[in-house]
Amino acid sequence: MEPLVDTVIEDPRWEAIDLPARAEAAARAAFAELGLRPEGFTLCVMGCDDARIAELNGEFRQKGKPTNVLSWPSEERGADEPGLRPDVPDPGEPDDPEELGDIAIAWETCEREAVEQGKPMAAHVTHLVVHAVLHLLGYDHIDEADAELMEATEIAALARLGVADPY
Repeated sequence: MEPLVDTVIEDPRWEAIDLPARAEAAARAAFAELGLRPEGFTLCVMGCDDARIAELNGEFRQKGKPTNVLSWPSEERGADEPGLRPDVPDPGEPDDPEELGDIAIAWETCEREAVEQGKPMAAHVTHLVVHAVLHLLGYDHIDEADAELMEATEIAALARLGVADPY
């Protein structure tokens, strides 16, 4: 079975929670919840620190401060109407998978949030990766109807992994 997620570890603290395995499981749970087979797709998750994500946040969102997770879809996949599911992308070939995009996740911010929310770090990170994968697949939370759909999809995907409702 080919991995769905290519993981890049920039900060070695991510090894403590096995980010590659966690990101793979989270992405596969999101795909399963959407009825989407992971074969023919790929995405990248980078485990970094707050300094690196603040740099990326400044460069791409003009917000030069740390955040928990960022995502860069390879193309716009959003639904035409608020509250509707985005169209599922077509898979690529096994030797040329469809690239969905990139995700960056910051250690210090995730750790601080997990402590503040009284959650295990691993559960919080799993939620954030599911959230970011859904962004790569065209989900968003700007509009209330879209936010409700995205949150319900996250909750169901996380339940597949035994992770409690984060909301």
